[in-house]
Amino acid sequence: MIIDALAFLITLGVLITIHEFGHYRVAVACGVKVLRFSVGFGRVLWRRQATPESTEFVLCMLPLGGYVKMLDEREGPVASAELDRSFNRKRLWQRTAIVAAGPIANLLLAVLLYAAAHWIGVDEPKALMGPPVAGSLAERAGLRAGDWVREASTDGNEWQELRSLTDLRWALTQAVVRGEPLQLTLTDRDGRGRRNIVLALDTLDSGELDAKAMQRIGLGSPWSEPVLGEVKAGSPAAQAGLHAGDRVLRIDGADVADGSTIRDLIRSNGRTGSAHAMQWRVDRAGQIFDITVTPAVVKEGGQQIGRIGAFPGQPFEMVNVRYGIIEGFTQAVTQTWQMSVLTLKMLGKMIVGQASLKNLSGPLTIADVAGQSMRLGLSYYLGVLAVVSIGLGVLNLLPLPVLDGGHLMYYLFEGVTGRPVSELWLERLQRGGVAIMLMMMSLALYNDVARLLGLQ
Repeated sequence: MIIDALAFLITLGVLITIHEFGHYRVAVACGVKVLRFSVGFGRVLWRRQATPESTEFVLCMLPLGGYVKMLDEREGPVASAELDRSFNRKRLWQRTAIVAAGPIANLLLAVLLYAAAHWIGVDEPKALMGPPVAGSLAERAGLRAGDWVREASTDGNEWQELRSLTDLRWALTQAVVRGEPLQLTLTDRDGRGRRNIVLALDTLDSGELDAKAMQRIGLGSPWSEPVLGEVKAGSPAAQAGLHAGDRVLRIDGADVADGSTIRDLIRSNGRTGSAHAMQWRVDRAGQIFDITVTPAVVKEGGQQIGRIGAFPGQPFEMVNVRYGIIEGFTQAVTQTWQMSVLTLKMLGKMIVGQASLKNLSGPLTIADVAGQSMRLGLSYYLGVLAVVSIGLGVLNLLPLPVLDGGHLMYYLFEGVTGRPVSELWLERLQRGGVAIMLMMMSLALYNDVARLLGLQ
């Protein structure tokens, strides 16, 4: 919990500071006097001002935003000697540049964060697949346990190399949002027997892209050898005579594909409240044994499941994904662009009702994800920070009056008509924008709480 809170504060602090610094730096470059640079709202915890005429930098108690206050005749009287430093007196292109600089700063930060993560490198599961979900798209397409997914394409002409399972999931996500089938090139675990399959993702509803998306498509967990790990003393596995290192060949007459198959069979054994004896055939150092195993029944998440006191399956095979300086940077630019487009598409789908509003996340989800990524390592955390930075940048470009995109909309109107939006309409639009933002924030917070309580 402490790590989650710390990760959340660091994440918001970095992203808000960079966003507001974008506004601040371009404002200064355009000759606008900046009165205050604030990170957070509410009570001031820290302040610094070199001289009475310089910018006041403050850190406030509520870290849910920030602002840059500039000299502006619309907000108070301005001395005649400083009229040329007033924001409202600047040319249209200068005001536009100042407002757009915040979201652009977030997108540029995302590029740098992705690039740094690529240069550092990260260990990710290899795209070596376990058995597909029965009756799923993946099973119908011909995916088998032990298949290594090497490349992906939506048109059969341009192919993307898949370095890890993360690359595969990203390719799937993009194809689902676009409503396109995805072609995959597969080999066996040793890289032999190359063949292609097609996942009919265009037949899926792209309304929800949640953690269960891969399950609906049918891709299970990564493949793991069906070999037992540590066997706890006194457990059902130990009482049955199982040893660590035993390779499971068959259970109740059915061939075992990988470690996840063993886990699923054990868990499902206790769902009725009582477990039945299972007939296992194992290979122990070249000798074949038939062993009877009866799982214990335990409660987990309100359900009854079977447990044997041994972990079936070896750790997933991992690959180190790392890029060189130039390739890492170009990949970062591509990722930032693709994630920005994906975010816009999902927002658009939610607005027109083609995507579920459950996809909207708030501060609790950000804190949870940031905390988990921080535990996994620097590269993972940088990647999450990049995703949130993109979300902040794209969100601020939406044409809502209280956001940067709303001000850009005003400037577009001024550029086309030659006159600014009237004060009356500014007030009306501002009220409407505040109402929409409050609804979005409330919905995002509701989704966060629902996820934490397991209601979504």
